[in-house]
Parts: sequence; C-alpha cells; structure tokens
Amino acid sequence: MKPHTLSVLVENKPGVLSRVTGLFSRRGFNIESLAVGVCEEPGMSRITIVCIGDDAQIEQVMKQLNKLIDVIKVSDLTENDRVERELALIKVNAEPGSSRAEVMQLASIFRAQIIDVGSRSVVLSVAGDTKKIDALEKLLRQYGVKELVRTGTIAILRGSKTVRSTK
Repeated sequence: MKPHTLSVLVENKPGVLSRVTGLFSRRGFNIESLAVGVCEEPGMSRITIVCIGDDAQIEQVMKQLNKLIDVIKVSDLTENDRVERELALIKVNAEPGSSRAEVMQLASIFRAQIIDVGSRSVVLSVAGDTKKIDALEKLLRQYGVKELVRTGTIAILRGSKTVRSTK
C-alpha cells in the first residue's frame, strides 16, 4: 500500500467537506493529509487528500466520491508528474546565544523564514515537500519544539495538464 494524492474539485457549499471526509471514515480509511481552499473556478473549492491504500481501494473510494452530489471531479495525481508542497509553522526553544544561532542556521539551510522572535523562542515558516519538513522538524526537536502546525499537502500537475471541471 502506498500514499495516493487525490484532487477533488467540489462545489463551495456548506457541508461538502463533511460529506467527503465522512465517506473516508465510513470505509475505515485514515486521511494522512487534507487541505482545502477556493480555486480558480468561481464557486468551487479544491480538496487535496493524501491517503494510503492499494490501487483497488483508492479506485473504490474515487467511485464513491464521484457519486456525492457536490463533487465535480476526482483525480488521482499519484502516477502523474506533479509538484507537491506543504507549509509548516514551527515554534522552537531558542535561548539567546548558541542555540538561537544554531536554530537560525538550520532555518537558513532549509530556506525557512524566521517570522517571529521571542525572548526564548523563534517561529519558523517552511514550505516544501513532506520529506523536507519532516527532516527540519527532526533536527529542531533537539532544541525543543514548543508547537508545530502543518497545512497538509497541496499538489498541482506539472506542464499544461490541469484538473478542471468539464463544465
């Protein structure tokens, strides 16, 4: 079983996200990552879902998603050439002196931005693929991660291919 990245184009209406996630819950699937927001098409939102399953399980979930009234289009991006990104905000212990300098150096290496500096902590913002964020998080753990917030994966196809409604 492998992670699958699904792009679900839906009407931007109350309750749609609940119905989509409820379908996964009823089938006993765990959603590894979920991101949702408005997209380029007026009145629609795009939900990016990362879940783990074999090809047959994912195909069945996609068929059931397509049956939901407010779902316009479901695409499995897994086998396509795509760009994936995630955003994380990480608050780290950073005492003035050497640990603060080391945290700032790690931020530089990972192209993270320091977006807040407190007397004993710093907040980093980092965007990248999941492996990059996991690696930075692991290295920052030695200083003490006080708080961590991640957006979940978002994805878009490379080149001229798009995931759009057929309307």
